[in-house]
Amino acid sequence: MKEQFLDAKAVGQAITLFRKKKKISQEVLSGLADIGRTHLSAIERGERKPTLETLYRLCLAMDVKMSAVAAEIERRMEHLSSPNE
Repeated sequence: MKEQFLDAKAVGQAITLFRKKKKISQEVLSGLADIGRTHLSAIERGERKPTLETLYRLCLAMDVKMSAVAAEIERRMEHLSSPNE
């Protein structure tokens, strides 16, 4: 079986999508989630993966269920691994 890793870009894109749907800036979201704006920016760019705790705080700050974010990440991961791409 091929070893699979969580793609940081898919995570970042999913968080960015929900943040933009809520029409809030990185500055506001990072403040609400009590994380640094540069940390959030690195997550959204796919340079860092959030811990489960950080993801939880981001979801609470955006009033989004973690399961919705996880489903979006899975959707993006499936798209990345599709043989058509």
